[in-house]
Amino acid sequence: MIQFGEWLPDQADLLNPGVTVATNVLPAAQGYHSMNSFVEYSNAADGTIKGIFAAKDSDANTKLFAGDATKLYLHASADNDLDSVSKAAGYDLTDTERWRFVQFGDDIIAAGGTGEEPQVFNLGTSSIFADLGGSPPKADFIAVVRDFVWLANVDSGSGRVPYQCYWSGFNDPTSWTAGVNQSDFQNLPDSGAITGLVGGEYCTILTERAIFRATYTGPPLIWQFDKVVSERGCAFKESVCNVGSTVFFLDNDGFYAFDGQRVSPIGSEKVNNFFKEDFDSNYDYRMSASVDPINEVAMWSYTSTQSPSGQPDKIIMYNYVLNKWSLAEIEADFLAPMFSSGYTVDGLDNLSATVDGLSIQLDSRFFKGGQYFFGGAFGDKIYAFTGSPLAATIETAEAPLSTGKHSLITRVYPYHEGGDVTVAVGTRDTQGEAFSFGSAVSPNDAGFVPLRSQGRYHRARMNISGGWGKALGIDIEAREIGRR
Repeated sequence: MIQFGEWLPDQADLLNPGVTVATNVLPAAQGYHSMNSFVEYSNAADGTIKGIFAAKDSDANTKLFAGDATKLYLHASADNDLDSVSKAAGYDLTDTERWRFVQFGDDIIAAGGTGEEPQVFNLGTSSIFADLGGSPPKADFIAVVRDFVWLANVDSGSGRVPYQCYWSGFNDPTSWTAGVNQSDFQNLPDSGAITGLVGGEYCTILTERAIFRATYTGPPLIWQFDKVVSERGCAFKESVCNVGSTVFFLDNDGFYAFDGQRVSPIGSEKVNNFFKEDFDSNYDYRMSASVDPINEVAMWSYTSTQSPSGQPDKIIMYNYVLNKWSLAEIEADFLAPMFSSGYTVDGLDNLSATVDGLSIQLDSRFFKGGQYFFGGAFGDKIYAFTGSPLAATIETAEAPLSTGKHSLITRVYPYHEGGDVTVAVGTRDTQGEAFSFGSAVSPNDAGFVPLRSQGRYHRARMNISGGWGKALGIDIEAREIGRR
């Protein structure tokens, strides 16, 4: 069997050790898994959603928040609406700003850029968001680091300082007076603007030309700042996502992972060149990045050069356990992990007028409430990757089946689990010619695809749709037919 190897678009098509196309699939140890379609989860907000956050209170009750340019919302499973929980004056985010949320105890804190006051919503007592107390700076980035709330790329009232970060008082997100209760700020003036902030036991601060780690030391120093990477930084602020202490990001020359000590290239000789040619950097502010820990993939939604309007239309995915990539042709304005709200039988009417119309199976844990799932937003609605499997395409490398001679392929045996398959074979006689594919053909009752495809160089394209689960590879039958 010719197994479907990893997607390596940066390698030459001829004798590529992997596959040249892997679209609408998830990487697997052998071949590829199906990827669920992106389906509506909520009713509409007033504008394009610019942030999503799932929270659980101390009693394990879940809430799902979202925000657009003018409002913050709370999802209500009773009617599937996004109910405004904005402060009375509302908000005014610019095109390049978005909402970023953290949870500190039972408080949800949101930063909406340097034009908005940080907002707070208590899961036990609040009905709307309010300005966070203590006069914190306005900020692009927010994170929780140990017992502190951090803000970075800030405006503290005297103008924007893109290389400055603040932290709150110890265990008090409303304490922001420098020198009081361990609250203070730090400038990082030699490495460009801060482009990412990731919390945890220590703070990872990504800048345009370096990466810093801030480690808690306690009074009097409070935090020790170390420039742990000086040879590169993060060029695109919306490209940062993390799983645990591992941070993924995009620099000008490709994708990287940072483990707290060192940076490792993860896209070199694999997808970096493909992405640089496919990514329309005029819309870099519309990129979104997040990690789906169930499928063990980091995802980046981006605007491709084929998009006619600047709408993000593709998602590139990296399985950080297998070190493999794939691509999806999906329009998504935002990516985020979520918790389901839980549905009664009557509440299912909010998702579909009929049982047959439900895009999610009735026995799915999705309906139980409090269950993790991965999704995001498209336009003014929350979406989820809970639909039926996407129709997918996998294309093998090109290879000569007999050195210097023509070959005739007569049969292809596709190996997959479930779904409907067609196979087409592409050929050419010389490396200077363009290759062309024959017609796509379905397997017959004997399980093979009957073909007559003649040429010196061959490649195969499998299209798979319906309720499929895995695509593993193909076998071929061919014979030499001489030199010409």
